[in-house]
Amino acid sequence: MEDSLGVLAILSLNIIICEWLARNTVLKHFGTTLLVIIFTAIVANIGIVPAASNAPDIYGGIFTYVAPISIFFLLLGVNLSHLKKAGIPMVIMFFAGALSTAIGAVVAIQLIDGAESLGESYKALAGMMTGTYIGGSVNFNAIALHYNINEDGSLYAGTVAVDNILTALWMVISIMLPKLLHRWLPTKKVIDDNATSKEDMEAVHKEHETIDPLHLAILIFMGAMTLWVSNFLADWLMGFGINFPSILILTTIALVLAQIPAIQKINGAKVLGLYAIYLFLAVIGAFCEIAALNKIGSLAVTVGIFTTAVVFIHGLLIYLIGGLTKQDWDLVAVASQANVGGPSSALALAKSLNRTDLILPSILVGTLGAGVGTYIGFFVAEVIL
Repeated sequence: MEDSLGVLAILSLNIIICEWLARNTVLKHFGTTLLVIIFTAIVANIGIVPAASNAPDIYGGIFTYVAPISIFFLLLGVNLSHLKKAGIPMVIMFFAGALSTAIGAVVAIQLIDGAESLGESYKALAGMMTGTYIGGSVNFNAIALHYNINEDGSLYAGTVAVDNILTALWMVISIMLPKLLHRWLPTKKVIDDNATSKEDMEAVHKEHETIDPLHLAILIFMGAMTLWVSNFLADWLMGFGINFPSILILTTIALVLAQIPAIQKINGAKVLGLYAIYLFLAVIGAFCEIAALNKIGSLAVTVGIFTTAVVFIHGLLIYLIGGLTKQDWDLVAVASQANVGGPSSALALAKSLNRTDLILPSILVGTLGAGVGTYIGFFVAEVIL
């Protein structure tokens, strides 16, 4: 099928199926993100939707418009004013983790001789993994879009798969390690043990949203206008010889808008952002042709070694810093998980450790990561490497 409407219908059906599987079956351990890529890759390779070799115009439209707007929508949930509720120790450990990730990416790319083993993609991959291990997939996708890694479906999908595996493994380690460290090197809690209020939780972590036509129209207007302004400013700067990524301009505008109280009251940004991200990932899956996947064999091992090294160095440094400053090991673990897995996994870890006092801080610093990770990722890719 090559008709754009038909392709969009099938991609959306695929998202429905994957979201249901991620909610109701054992496949929830894979997450909707990876399922969408895998399932769409299957339907593309059996010819139900076009693959990369005969990509329809709608794929280009999703890369050009839908993907960056999805990042804009998701960043509207980053309210920096809530950070004061996270507490100084949590914020300090989060940024220690972010620095550890950046150092890990620089060291790891040298370890595998990135320029030789990964070719022209090595800077982009270093930036992508830096971004995703500071705040999650929003940063990963923003950097991938700028460097056009999304157009190499097999490499992108392979990197996502490795990322998901390592994030899951780090979650297990983050549950076990604080308990062992408390036994060997006991520390005291640095945050008073009090439950997070329902109002505070709802203010920063909406699991479900309702949306009306007015809010929908406002969000689409803001998203389209911000993307247009970002592209215009990037082209204008290029005229002066300044190559400034339009996605960074979009990120900055989104973060500024997210601090405005009237914008914070608009519902539906998270829902629109998630659907748009899934649609983008579905196209990534469609680009994963079997013939192309066969070519990534040894490259997958290289990406796996690189990514593992980034997470290992991150973990080594953040726990070393936590130990030297005598921080609460539970707090260090949650801050690290906020870096590596984002706010949702950090919240899950806080619950697993029975630390209700760390639930709100985990969400807040995890959300902060979605705001700063893209900047640090680009810094690593463009300045350090």
